[in-house]
Amino acid sequence: MIRITQLKLEIPHTENAVLKKACRMLRIRPQDIRHFQIIRRSVDARSKPLLYYTYTVELEVPGENRILRNNRHKNITQTSLPVYRFPEQGNEKLLHPPVIIGSGPAGLFCAHMLASHGYRPVVLERGEEASARRRTVETFWETGLLQPDSNVQFGEGGAGTFSDGKLNTGVKDPAGRNRLVLQMFHNAGAPDEILCDAKPHLGTDLLVSIVKTMRRQIISMGGEVQFQKKVTDIRIEDGAVKGVQLADGTFIPAEIVIPAIGHSARDTYQMLYSKGISMRMKPIAVGVRAEHPQALINLQQYGTAHPEHVGAADYKLTAQLSSGRAAYTFCMCPGGYVVNASSEPGMLAVNGMSYHARDAENANSAVVVTVSPDDYLKMRAALQDDSYASGLPEALSGLLFVRNLEENAYRAGCGAIPVQRFSDFCAAAKSRDLLPDSAPHTAACAGFSGPGTEFSSPGTGLSGTGYNPAQKWMPVMKGAWHAGDVFSIFPEEIATGIAEGILLFDRKLPGYAHPDTILSGVESRTSSPVRIDRDAGFESNIRGIYPCGEGAGYAGGITSAAMDGIKIAEAVASRFQKFG
Repeated sequence: MIRITQLKLEIPHTENAVLKKACRMLRIRPQDIRHFQIIRRSVDARSKPLLYYTYTVELEVPGENRILRNNRHKNITQTSLPVYRFPEQGNEKLLHPPVIIGSGPAGLFCAHMLASHGYRPVVLERGEEASARRRTVETFWETGLLQPDSNVQFGEGGAGTFSDGKLNTGVKDPAGRNRLVLQMFHNAGAPDEILCDAKPHLGTDLLVSIVKTMRRQIISMGGEVQFQKKVTDIRIEDGAVKGVQLADGTFIPAEIVIPAIGHSARDTYQMLYSKGISMRMKPIAVGVRAEHPQALINLQQYGTAHPEHVGAADYKLTAQLSSGRAAYTFCMCPGGYVVNASSEPGMLAVNGMSYHARDAENANSAVVVTVSPDDYLKMRAALQDDSYASGLPEALSGLLFVRNLEENAYRAGCGAIPVQRFSDFCAAAKSRDLLPDSAPHTAACAGFSGPGTEFSSPGTGLSGTGYNPAQKWMPVMKGAWHAGDVFSIFPEEIATGIAEGILLFDRKLPGYAHPDTILSGVESRTSSPVRIDRDAGFESNIRGIYPCGEGAGYAGGITSAAMDGIKIAEAVASRFQKFG
């Protein structure tokens, strides 16, 4: 197989134009090609507003060695994609099918791999199936009526179902699991472009149907998926798992239990810890959602506010802060919405979400600052009289930290999403011009107070075709929002770090620190503040328990969680015989 990299064509063009240019580079005829595949496609905007796609392609043709000898271009090599291989089954016998707790990407892909190889897994999901869950979530956004076990965090597909649905990952992949994840999504109905785009995404509208299809595939291969089945206990005898108990009292025997619980199942963390499963604190990052007009981001990234053929522009920004902490953007949603992503009463968290078309007016991204176990313990000491803190083991102190931020956010927004312009965030002042304001679901806020910062927002001096810098920016959200004191949600060092980070980002993407930049909080679910320990065979200190995915502290995003689920399926299969 011959691989060509850095094959560049001006946008727009057809796939046939890509093939013809590859043929010219190799000095072959199109009819000589046995196989042609676009492996990767990315936008090149270095000559903006002139835009290009840069491709990596693979071709199979007769006489490859001769062609390579006659063409010494550094971008033309002989190579092939890694071929994924599932391990041979082990020798130990299973008396019961493996039980998977959770149907997010980790649990879903683990179940799919086990089912496709004859292990007949049972998936237990505390939330609803995807269609019912979508209705429940939409009702929550419209009315504020929260269902604690079925919401943006819990239910079929996990938290990623209500997100931008990004499928890119930085995880190194010599075994071919990344490609396998994309192919499995494609087999479940995802569009062709996810197999080649450098930054593939699905969008929440496609994810709902895709996870339903994957569930049907699991069932057709002998697996089982049960909804509204919350695991409340795990039975352990002589250091080995014996099964799980549900909230309705049902006991399900199992020698293999795979907790794929996601980063928000705080009650399940506490239950697992109480059973002697080893855990420890893990650093995370917390912050706000920052909204800008998508036209502004397009203008800065592509040189035009309304680009054709390439979709809404994205960005990724990082900065080192004067405090020694890092600030960075996370889960950027082009043409998306900020959503109320709460899962517990009296607390509020936000996330970003896009539909596949990415055609909403604003772009949004998490702007987060790193926090460490030292921050958890500092807050724990300050909250020593808190009833939740007093019953929480030290290893789970990160749960207390994020809960406290979410309680602050709930108060700041009177139960709705608290919103503040960047200029007012820096001055610790309410953004009283954020009108019309959607009605909060609780009583009016108490008085506002909070420390200011030394930062002030620069003007942008922006102008460009199709972009109106004088237009007032407004939130684009799912769920009620309310002008509030976002700054006061955080310890002061974190809040000033967010402000400093935004100002530093403005040097790389002018306009990012515009006074009208809309901030909302709190972005507290970037990853799990807990790591469930596991050995080289992916097993915890309790035999038969295989912690999995983002909730266990081993992934960060849809694709990496799915890849971790596949790893767990491999570990189980390499040890045990097929069930039955």
